[in-house]
Amino acid sequence: QLQLVESGGGLVQPGGSLRLSCTASGFILDYYMLGWFRQAPGKEREGLSCIDTSDNSTYYADSVKGRFTISRDNARNTVYLQMNSLTPEDTAVYYCAADPYIYKDYALNHYEYDYWGQGTQVTVSS
Repeated sequence: QLQLVESGGGLVQPGGSLRLSCTASGFILDYYMLGWFRQAPGKEREGLSCIDTSDNSTYYADSVKGRFTISRDNARNTVYLQMNSLTPEDTAVYYCAADPYIYKDYALNHYEYDYWGQGTQVTVSS
């Protein structure tokens, strides 16, 4: 059974950093598009970054470019999202998603992904 489990969320002060993890089970993260999304209360789910595990190419939304970094650890079957310079506007539930049938350079629309984790809360507050 294909599962994605996020971890690493929590409370952080403005300007701080967090690293989120997304560990896959039931499948190997080869030839998948893996995306990170977030959803704040009352807002739509926002695509942040994605990685094409066939060639490890990455893509970032303008809202996080230069602050967030997506990466992959093959041995752990895990994808990370390193988040720096966090602001209160980054407060949201963060989700990872995967799909093996995205045949394009990048995908940041939530409806393009079939497999989702349960989410992890990130709160940026002093």
